[in-house]
Amino acid sequence: TRGIGRAIVEELAQLGATVHTFSRKEADLNECSQEWSSKGFKVTGSVCDASSREQRTQLIEKVSSIFNGKLNILVNNVGTTKMKPAEEFTLEEYDMIMSTNLESSFHFSQLAYPLLKATGIGNIVFISSIAGLVSVEGASVYAATKGAMNQLTRNLACEWAKDNIRVNCLAPGAIKTPLTESVQDYDEKLKKLDARTPMNRAGEPEEVSS
Repeated sequence: TRGIGRAIVEELAQLGATVHTFSRKEADLNECSQEWSSKGFKVTGSVCDASSREQRTQLIEKVSSIFNGKLNILVNNVGTTKMKPAEEFTLEEYDMIMSTNLESSFHFSQLAYPLLKATGIGNIVFISSIAGLVSVEGASVYAATKGAMNQLTRNLACEWAKDNIRVNCLAPGAIKTPLTESVQDYDEKLKKLDARTPMNRAGEPEEVSS
């Protein structure tokens, strides 16, 4: 319902896809659903916390029911972060970022595998980050989840090719989203990231979704 995820929902819906999305916040979901409905988009949604294994399972069970046991595309877009020196991370913060970013994307892929296989032409797209490829100040744990996601992409692409499931990954740089704008000292950090970016600016969510 926000940032890159919202842009992806709208991109797919504009192309004629029937989409099921989710958000932790019911109010955000309801607000977006009304807007999408007014535009004629075929979008349904569920309330789900991606860090919860039980809620992930319930979500995919609902998706299976809606799409009659088949799924063409799974987009693993969930992500959260805290920007701070590595030595200051607590175990709780580490667990939260790992479960939300990495564990959820692997588990969602596992759960969706039979649905994707059943279509005969399935697709998984991971939304990673340039932080999984180069050093980004204060993002050591976040970067670890994205680096692992990049390798997970390679492995699943090879392992599930036999089932005609393509697995790809996007690794954007800084993108203007509510998550990035909530980071402490955002303007100062953004200046440093812009200086490392050939276009010398942050990207827009729609540039990722397309």
